[in-house]
Amino acid sequence: MLLEVCVDTIEGAWAAVRGGAGRIELCSSLSEGGLTPSAGLMRAAAQLPVPVYAMIRPRAGLFRFSEKEAQIMVSDIDLAKDFRLAGVVLGAQRGDHTLDRELLARLSDRASGMGRTLHRVIDVVSDPLAALETAIELGFERVLTSGGQATAEAGRAVIQEMVATAGGRTSIMPGAGLRPDMVASIIQSTGVTEVHASCSVIVIDEDAGGLFCPRGGCRETSEDLVKQMVAAMGNSGY
Repeated sequence: MLLEVCVDTIEGAWAAVRGGAGRIELCSSLSEGGLTPSAGLMRAAAQLPVPVYAMIRPRAGLFRFSEKEAQIMVSDIDLAKDFRLAGVVLGAQRGDHTLDRELLARLSDRASGMGRTLHRVIDVVSDPLAALETAIELGFERVLTSGGQATAEAGRAVIQEMVATAGGRTSIMPGAGLRPDMVASIIQSTGVTEVHASCSVIVIDEDAGGLFCPRGGCRETSEDLVKQMVAAMGNSGY
């Protein structure tokens, strides 16, 4: 069993590693669902002792990207490759709510030699099982999904169906809202071998007076929560 932790700071990345995370999804702006990390953060994360996958997403909002944005994504993949990160996290959608196969193939070609994860764009397409087949045909190692729901718990049935459909051709990785008290149940009911979580807690800086953190608190990766998640995964029976 492997735990992937999404982080947007180098301190959070090291906390995840100390807690037992097996892989890091490196982002900026997790409050926006995760955007492309800076070059400096990529460089720092390259020193981590576990595989690091960089999110390639140039802005918040819909996953429909213009040609100019596609060119930015290509350049960001080049940066991740230059820093010798293990992989990239990709996703793109067309106006008809299907995966943008053409753009994903282009980005995948640019990421040749790197691992690739399809992110939760699959949770907002019209036919997730058809999108899964596209991801498999394009050679994605894994698909991150909440089963089309706000949380992986709510999307459990769809995740089960995706695992069955994939049939080992790619890994289905549940994510969104996973906690130590329920991750073993998700693993047991779906048969997945890896899960994704932020393992973060709200930290309130009284000195900041809520000025720099939304709703009076900022989220930080918790080493203790990572440890709890890893322990719970180990008790799943798989």
